[in-house]
Amino acid sequence: MNLANKVTLTRILFVPLFMVILFIPEVPYREFLAAAVFILAAVTDGLDGYIARSRKQITRLGTFLDPLADKLLVTAALISLVQLGKLSAWVAVIIIGREFAVTGLRAIVAAEGHAVAASKLGKLKTVFQIITIVAMLIDHVLSFVVPLPVTDIILYLTVFFTLWSGIDYFVKAKKYLKNRLEA
Repeated sequence: MNLANKVTLTRILFVPLFMVILFIPEVPYREFLAAAVFILAAVTDGLDGYIARSRKQITRLGTFLDPLADKLLVTAALISLVQLGKLSAWVAVIIIGREFAVTGLRAIVAAEGHAVAASKLGKLKTVFQIITIVAMLIDHVLSFVVPLPVTDIILYLTVFFTLWSGIDYFVKAKKYLKNRLEA
């Protein structure tokens, strides 16, 4: 297994660690520690891709594991935030639903022999999701430091970019889906 895939697997292993830290009340500063683990895991997302491209070690395993690791991390964090009462379920459903829809879209397009590459909007969406999750984890500090509803503003921007990037993927894939829709 190459280094890039090991980094991706590390991100997957961060998911249960993140959740254990977040849900054990005896862990001191658990929200901050969980946020640190989440940030570290999120950094591995860019790192594994960089390593794979720079070493020309892009593999089928990595192509499968990388988006799976991303979805596991974000989904676990969103569901955890809903459980903790820090996030409305409708937001989690929109974000997770978009991920399922785009993953399904990519599978259909791949079956046609094409690929829908990650877009700049998709990457921006990911950055906003990461910022939102971290902000919600440490919201009690942010609301004390900044008098504005920063977390709410970031959250609504995240929902906006999540929906926009999802629509963008479907618009770009329309030409590949035409045959499927007519069948």
